[in-house]
Amino acid sequence: MTAFQKALEWLYGTQTFGVKLGLDSVNKMLAELGISPSIPRSFHVAGTNGKGSTCAMLDSICRAAGLRSGLYTSPHLLSFRERIQVCGELIPESAVTLGLDRIRSLVSDWNPHPTFFEITTALALSWFQQSQTEVTILETGLGGRLDATNAVTPSVSILTPIGADHQAILGPTLKHIAAEKAGILKPGVPVVSAPQLPEVAEVIEAVADQKGCPLQWVRSPWNEGPLGLPGSVQRWNAALALKALEVAGFALPAGIAAAGLAAVQWPGRFQKIHDRLILDGSHNAPAAAVLAASWREVFPGEKASLIFGALEDKDIPSILRELAPIVSDVLLTPVHSPRAISPLLLQRQWEKECPHIAVSLAPSLSQALDTPRHCRVLVTGSLYLVGEALGLIQGTRPEWSAQ
Repeated sequence: MTAFQKALEWLYGTQTFGVKLGLDSVNKMLAELGISPSIPRSFHVAGTNGKGSTCAMLDSICRAAGLRSGLYTSPHLLSFRERIQVCGELIPESAVTLGLDRIRSLVSDWNPHPTFFEITTALALSWFQQSQTEVTILETGLGGRLDATNAVTPSVSILTPIGADHQAILGPTLKHIAAEKAGILKPGVPVVSAPQLPEVAEVIEAVADQKGCPLQWVRSPWNEGPLGLPGSVQRWNAALALKALEVAGFALPAGIAAAGLAAVQWPGRFQKIHDRLILDGSHNAPAAAVLAASWREVFPGEKASLIFGALEDKDIPSILRELAPIVSDVLLTPVHSPRAISPLLLQRQWEKECPHIAVSLAPSLSQALDTPRHCRVLVTGSLYLVGEALGLIQGTRPEWSAQ
């Protein structure tokens, strides 16, 4: 086992500490590592869906402008190193090893012990500091108010569309969830938001007013040129990214912004592997609705032969109802996660919600992908499932993570 593998083994072992919302540990780590929480030219992105795509667009535009851009996202699809990138390059194995060894020594006797996500956030910010990034882009992991990334005070806070997800942790209603997401707002720091449902917008406006945050809404999608990600929803994400850059004071020529948006890539989000296979990590009802709309735009009049797997904490019936209109048949497969719902239970839910759709089971994703299908295949339901599919296609085994 290499030093890199040993360091990752230790990091993945910290997942036994679970998800611990709060900023005490990460604040303490950043202070010990000499990292200031106030990061100039930085963006902090929260929301239910579209966070990763918006972050990828910000990163692509900044790189097109010749800026050293640091990008922190989660989860990864194949390699842990995907989470931390500088100028589009994954963090080197040597930097992961040295960074984690330093953090491990630092926190060895802490009680409570920092969690996987807290440590990863500290590693990312440390690497960005060492790399002397000119722009920092941070995607929240879960929620916002108590997420480890909220230790940072950014130049601009960004809110993507907020919907129902993680209700057991963030609260039962949209207002509860919106309050947690809007918790990234810092006193006086400008905030840019995508269009929101009325009850969500009400919460955002109240929090922004309370904290003295200048609030700007994105009112229309960006339609000025080609976009590297398909689907009209991505044009709203593009407008959000551009408005955030404007608010932060980036004076980018229109041609540079357009070049960055045309070149943006974000694997696992309506990713066309070839003409007959599409991967999309939609894992909640709002994302499934967007996926169905994108399918209709890209493949009008066609139905999808679905390969589906999901985690047990998701609102499966709502997801199924959103997907059903674009689906011809379904093949259910296990997801490699301790939180996965069994295909047998999924089958019962499909048959209850969508009795007109033929459902069958596959013992593995590999066999599901090898099963002959009569129309285009769509793999969805979980980013973990999409990561496994990418691994099978590329001949690479994913590094499994529960977070």
